[in-house]
Amino acid sequence: MNEPVPRDLAALYRIATLATSASDAASASRAILGEIMAAFAADSGSVSLLNPHTGYLEIVTQQGLPRDTGEFALKLGQGVTGWVTLHGKPLLVPEVSTEPRYIAARAKVRSEMAAPLLVPGQSVGVINVDADRVNAYSHADLARLVRLVAEASRTLDSLWQSERLRRESAQLETLVNLGHSLVARLEEHDLLATLTRSGRSLFDARLCTLHAHDASARTLTLQAWSGVADFPATALPVTPLREQESMLATALHAHRVIEYQNLDGHGAHGAVDLPGDPALCSALAAPLQVDGAAGGVLTVYTAQPHRFSDAQKRLLAALASFAAGALHNARLYARVFQSEETLRKNQTLTTLGLLAAEIAHEIRNPLTVIKLLHGPIGADFGPDDPRRRDLQVITEKIEQLEDIVTRVLSFARTPGTLHSRWPLEEILADTLLLLRAKLAQGNITIRRSAPTPLLMVEANKGQLQQVLLNLALNALHAMPHGGTLAFTWAVEKHGDTTVGHLDIADTGSGIPASVQARLFEPFLSGRTGGTGLGLAIARRIMLDHRGDLALTTTGPHGTTMRVTLPLASGS
Repeated sequence: MNEPVPRDLAALYRIATLATSASDAASASRAILGEIMAAFAADSGSVSLLNPHTGYLEIVTQQGLPRDTGEFALKLGQGVTGWVTLHGKPLLVPEVSTEPRYIAARAKVRSEMAAPLLVPGQSVGVINVDADRVNAYSHADLARLVRLVAEASRTLDSLWQSERLRRESAQLETLVNLGHSLVARLEEHDLLATLTRSGRSLFDARLCTLHAHDASARTLTLQAWSGVADFPATALPVTPLREQESMLATALHAHRVIEYQNLDGHGAHGAVDLPGDPALCSALAAPLQVDGAAGGVLTVYTAQPHRFSDAQKRLLAALASFAAGALHNARLYARVFQSEETLRKNQTLTTLGLLAAEIAHEIRNPLTVIKLLHGPIGADFGPDDPRRRDLQVITEKIEQLEDIVTRVLSFARTPGTLHSRWPLEEILADTLLLLRAKLAQGNITIRRSAPTPLLMVEANKGQLQQVLLNLALNALHAMPHGGTLAFTWAVEKHGDTTVGHLDIADTGSGIPASVQARLFEPFLSGRTGGTGLGLAIARRIMLDHRGDLALTTTGPHGTTMRVTLPLASGS
């Protein structure tokens, strides 16, 4: 009884080979049912599987039954197949009219036998065969059915695992591609729209929403959504929702993915954020952590009752993590762009200050001559001579002009009180931190190493950062398709002074020969939209620090700029 009968060996072999030859589990189920029905000369039969989302036993393939038989589902324990699935045991019914558990699916059926589909640890369904004659099957036939169904269980389980792995692999690939796509999204609106579309696609959902969280107001507000073609936009609440009335706020407070299997049930009762669409059945919500705080909730809604698997929960958590990272990057981009705009304004103001200082310096020279020549004039004027009053007024105005010139020159001069001792590497590191989002967006690789020992300078940190930021941005513009930006340190003795060199080398296309000689002249720009002020201001800042900024090399393979600064004593 433990050994298969010879006539079943061929059927067992064919069922086993379906694990590698069948295109999917559905086609394998049809082939398996055909083999088993042929083995027992059955008049009808079916393969039923337990739906994990509804808990009902549903027919997935059948032969010989009425066409609409597969439209009804049985509860666990209901009918012969429900009982077999619930208990995980085979059952032989020689005469269906004497079996109280029997539920007729076809009027002519007189006897039936069924065996459970068992995968490791659980009963997931049943295969049954029917005959139109009483006592059509014996206990030996039931034992044969158990062997064939056991092989079918192994085959189907293998195919289900393969399908699951393919599905998860496809989801992972989609997730990775989405991650690459999100890096290129600079506008927050486009970013959120892409996220919700991807979320709906990954879960084959009817709706995906993203709500932003306002911690101070304790509200959730709809920021983006993606629905199927017939989803009514008016079903979505767009006004801010209070946390205490929000179903989705549970995911924020729990800091984990929350599942809602039945949106009509108690768990969603009274929730103001539940979309007014009766087609929605189940939902899965994941919190977003943006910049270390609760940033919002990403939610997918299905149109059928659905029990989300652990893999699906991890998938939504990963998507929410991507969403949080992408939002963080988008906000960094916005800060970088704002910093660039501020830098351009600062460059303009600095240049105006430099021009004012140069004008004031040029005015001071002739003003000094006028003052010297004016002094002796009027020495022989009498006390009542009206020209003495005129000379007094002229003297006052000369002194007023001299005061204005002095104040302009003092304002334009770099305040020495703002200088302090800084490691050059720290100034560079802080500058690159400001640019990290833009460097990633431009596909720029950074190569740098810390100097040993640390190079210390007496400097205005903000102004040196302005110089390094300008040079780095110029390098990025020179590498529109990505490249490498390298920072190299060197130390050199100049008499009693020790200076530090920082070489900044890009892999761009180089500086045109026509502008190299005039590179540091104000208002000389080699790109559209440039002001031509950046390098002129940067060099003036370096000269004010008793250092220099120079072009070392340039060509079709890249450009190297050198920043030179005197090192502080003890470096």
